[in-house]
Amino acid sequence: MDEIKSLRVGLGPRAYDIKIGNNLIANAGDLLGEIVAGRQTVIVTDSNVAAIHLDAIADSLGQVSRRCDSIIVPAGEASKNMQVFTGLLNDMLELGVDRGLVIVALGGGVIGDLVGFAAASLMRGVDFIQVPTSLLAQVDSSVGGKTGVNAPHGKNLIGAFYQPKAVLADTSALATLPLRELRAGYSEVVKYGLLGNAEFFGWLEHNGKAVLELDQQALTHAIMTSCAAKARIVEADEREANQRALLNLGHTFAHAFEAEAGYDGSLLHGEAVAAGLGVAFALSVRLGLCDQSDLDRLKAHLKMQHLPGGNNELLAGNASSETLISHMKHDKKVLDGKMRFVLLKGIGKAFVASDVALDDVRATLEYVQ
Repeated sequence: MDEIKSLRVGLGPRAYDIKIGNNLIANAGDLLGEIVAGRQTVIVTDSNVAAIHLDAIADSLGQVSRRCDSIIVPAGEASKNMQVFTGLLNDMLELGVDRGLVIVALGGGVIGDLVGFAAASLMRGVDFIQVPTSLLAQVDSSVGGKTGVNAPHGKNLIGAFYQPKAVLADTSALATLPLRELRAGYSEVVKYGLLGNAEFFGWLEHNGKAVLELDQQALTHAIMTSCAAKARIVEADEREANQRALLNLGHTFAHAFEAEAGYDGSLLHGEAVAAGLGVAFALSVRLGLCDQSDLDRLKAHLKMQHLPGGNNELLAGNASSETLISHMKHDKKVLDGKMRFVLLKGIGKAFVASDVALDDVRATLEYVQ
């Protein structure tokens, strides 16, 4: 193993470490020994990741665990539903687990969200560990304790806040990802520059290509900076009462795009987020909050990384503004009947607003189509 970077998420008795480095999956037993030694572990992964990483992590954890089992679910966003969730719980119970169980979520954001919710629910809460294998999961979804599944009414509407015991981000796992998946994950990295770190966004403009080419130094810096930003926000507002809502930059629009696409895999979450970032900036420009030059700068960077900067590139104008707004009204970020948007006063200057007129939202959606 090369040098391992470590970052602490300080949540008092629920605090945990994020470890970032190469070849961590094959050494998971050593790195997680304090948590799993002598305990039963169940690795939950999807059919794609299992073929690549399951044997290595099972061999390593099997050396320190009392017993190590594995469960494989179908790959893709479609697995984030109550049917798969219930099946997963029953599969674990059939293994004869008890409250000393440690569940290991091995995979991308779908697996992390699904397994985290299962851990929060099984026997009213058992320990779990995040081992994210996608860029999106390593920089965002594996950190912070948001878990859940989708409902017919919208994305992530059923779930719980439940923190992992550790996060193991193996950068070498990213080499197995298709370029499209890497680009989709990169949109969440861009988000962290936009919402509170203009200097980081400037760094990405010069080094984004190296990140996507998996240059180890650039990649590690991008993951560390993103995770550090999220950790500080989660520490200040674990259950999204205020500041944590900033992390939803672009996501109100993104979830509407995903709902319209039907979660069928034709639209990746990160692609929807990239488009959502562009629409959030376009709305901010319309409201006179930031300059057109900021939006132009964002769209140029997204285009350079082959990511969409508006929903016209995703839905080809097939969804009306009214349809998208209808999806947004079911979003979990609606509070007291009001839709909340994360808007910007410039790159690195995000804030939460709940007084945005629907006419402005509608006009922005129609414009970017």
